[in-house]
Amino acid sequence: MTNRLVHAAHRWVTRAGAIQPGTDLAESFGTFGEGSYITFPMATMYGARAIHLGRDTLIGRHCSLLVGYAPDDPEIPERGIVIGDRCVIGAGSTLTAHESITLGDDVWFGQDVFVSDASHGYQDPETPIGRQLGSHQPITIGSGTWVGHGAVILPGSRIGRHVVVGAGSVVRGTVPDHSVVAGVPARAVRRFEAGLGWVAVDDPSDVRPAWTAAEVAAMLAGEA
Repeated sequence: MTNRLVHAAHRWVTRAGAIQPGTDLAESFGTFGEGSYITFPMATMYGARAIHLGRDTLIGRHCSLLVGYAPDDPEIPERGIVIGDRCVIGAGSTLTAHESITLGDDVWFGQDVFVSDASHGYQDPETPIGRQLGSHQPITIGSGTWVGHGAVILPGSRIGRHVVVGAGSVVRGTVPDHSVVAGVPARAVRRFEAGLGWVAVDDPSDVRPAWTAAEVAAMLAGEA
């Protein structure tokens, strides 16, 4: 009996603590789209007025959404974190913005993804690294992109549309549309070539076919 009560109470608290349209916390956001939902509990959140969520976006539990250097930072951008429609941010992920992190529509994260548009300097050998603030370098992640579990997206990254970022990858720089990147540092391992399919960068004879969503559904249903 006690076990059932504990789990029932946990479910009630999870539902009651969620941030969704109509709640006081949702009203504190710059934009909070219809159908969007932030699962309780969050890890950390501040700078909500600079966070903009599109429609039908899900943010998992224990995520952190941070804009600025501290909860009372008066100089935060108006659109520090912008997340499009129908996105999924996996549990334990962190987005920390000082200038701009922008996700397009239908961007999905695995768990424990870390995204930051600023790092630390190290030029002064006498000052602790944590007290040397680095430059702010905006990040963009294009629509339809999947970012795998535990990936790290470093300042200045510009990831294109319909990209796969492999689990555990560390990304910096520009990633073109319709590519697969993996590793530390991440590099392209496959690229889509129209008329051919997904071609391995290191072995052009290794080609995986391109399938439409309808074709994949038919195969899963045993109809192909």
